[in-house]
Amino acid sequence: MSALFTPLALRGVTLPNRVALAPMCQYSAGPDGLPTDWHRVHLGSRAVGGAGLIITEATAVVPEGRITPQDTGLWSEAHVDAWRPITAFITAQGAVPAVQLAHAGFKASTYRPWAEHRGGVPDAEGGWTPVSPGAEPFLPDYRTPTALDEAGIAGVVEAFATAARRALDAGFAAVEIHAAHGYLLHEFLSPLTNHRTDGYGGDRAGRMRLTLEVARAIRAAVGEAVPVLTRISATDWVDGGWTVEDSVVLAGELAAAGVDLVDASSGGAAARASIPLGPGYQVPLAARIRRDAGVLTGAVGLIVEPEQAEQIVATGEADLVLLGRELLRDPYWAHRAAAKLTPTPTWPHQYTRAF
Repeated sequence: MSALFTPLALRGVTLPNRVALAPMCQYSAGPDGLPTDWHRVHLGSRAVGGAGLIITEATAVVPEGRITPQDTGLWSEAHVDAWRPITAFITAQGAVPAVQLAHAGFKASTYRPWAEHRGGVPDAEGGWTPVSPGAEPFLPDYRTPTALDEAGIAGVVEAFATAARRALDAGFAAVEIHAAHGYLLHEFLSPLTNHRTDGYGGDRAGRMRLTLEVARAIRAAVGEAVPVLTRISATDWVDGGWTVEDSVVLAGELAAAGVDLVDASSGGAAARASIPLGPGYQVPLAARIRRDAGVLTGAVGLIVEPEQAEQIVATGEADLVLLGRELLRDPYWAHRAAAKLTPTPTWPHQYTRAF
């Protein structure tokens, strides 16, 4: 029996296997953050390809929470209607559709990667003023953010909760909170980016406050049967920044707030970080959090080979393997892995003539 192809129960939902499509921005939304046919084909093909959990790209809870003007959102009923055919197709393939709810913070209002320009998008080109814990831009060519006051913070929490309720109406079966990669919630967590002196800054408890408030609000919004995941940057990879020890504490608090699995990524708060890239370089972070916090974890980052993914789950380093770039290269990776690791082919009937 392959550990990677063993079902995983998360509250009222059971994933058919431990392979997940990691959230990856496509920068291809229509006007006002509406998903398009691109998203239906991109996400749907990975469901046809055998991944058990399909997580959308970072999906903004408010318009100003988008990374680029071409990011998807979930802040209106129009977004609910646009997501429904996508989630219905994913579900029909036997996969579980999940949405990653996000707010880009001071990394908002930037050009998409293949644009002619870099840095902040001006108002004249559809940009906007971002928000952040403080008033310092991420990089000199990014937009200067406005520091959130307590009313603004309360609005962020409510926006996440409202988007979570909309996600259920749109057909999503699980929700992931994006608290990683230097976006808003991570900006509050990291001492590199949070220099506040009020109740949302200072010590670790103050810096964790917003993320935990969001987690509790989303759990209340979706009820007890819906899985809630949280993606964190388990370390900033910078001296004086957020550490894996901090992440162990945060993971325990997230679990107490109703989060079911911690998706352990890293980095993003500092452009100067020195990250030791290599195969499975973030797996030890997921393993440490799983062991010391006693929570389910997902491992992500340069996981390529089926045998590598199988070992991660079989040895208890993580409960779920999230694939990003590898699933961009090969939407059918999960079926190829099953052919190697299990005695039973998993290819769709429509494709079996190829084998």
